[in-house]
Amino acid sequence: MLASLSPIRNWIFDLDNTLYPARANLFAQIDARMTEYIARRLNVDEEEAYSVQKAYFFGHGTTLNGLMAEHDVDPDDFLAFVHDVEMDVLEDNAPLAATIARLPGRKIVFTNGDARYAGRVLDRLGLGATFEAVHDIHAMGLVPKPDPACYRGICAAFAIDPAASLFVDDMARNLAPAKAIGMTTVWVDNGSEQASYAARDFIDFTTDDITLWLNQVLEPA
Repeated sequence: MLASLSPIRNWIFDLDNTLYPARANLFAQIDARMTEYIARRLNVDEEEAYSVQKAYFFGHGTTLNGLMAEHDVDPDDFLAFVHDVEMDVLEDNAPLAATIARLPGRKIVFTNGDARYAGRVLDRLGLGATFEAVHDIHAMGLVPKPDPACYRGICAAFAIDPAASLFVDDMARNLAPAKAIGMTTVWVDNGSEQASYAARDFIDFTTDDITLWLNQVLEPA
């Protein structure tokens, strides 16, 4: 184990575009389903629906949060609709499963999606038995990352010491609150987040390949 990470006993992973490559483009299907949902719900055309979708994402943290706040949308109805996607773009990842199994301590998924969808993704990746639990949007009280309350909530739910925890996410903005409470942070910089960060003091490690990075951690040169 890399010496600087020897205190880590809680390995916390985002799901989408983190445990599978962004090039799989699974989220494109979800994105399209969100646009369709908004178009139907608000009775607008696809272009307007897409504009609303992105405005709510940036303004409220997630599209769902915006729809709940502005249109009183039922979260279960929305999540069931947008997550009704095919998983055939994902491939079994036995090397990642084997690598995560070697990590000392607990392994938890921390996602703005719901547990049912997360379970489908994990099973498709061959990671269904890899994680102790999924801390999903319902466990967060429908308040998504990067709201600081989410990070305090997962620590309370699993009796986690942030100083002994590492959090991996493809969205750099989701790492700042984790770092603020003492977690070690890893940014999977794979192009899924189109943003630049002048200040990166909240990012401890950066990789574009989580399997490779974890193996380097476990077997340092």
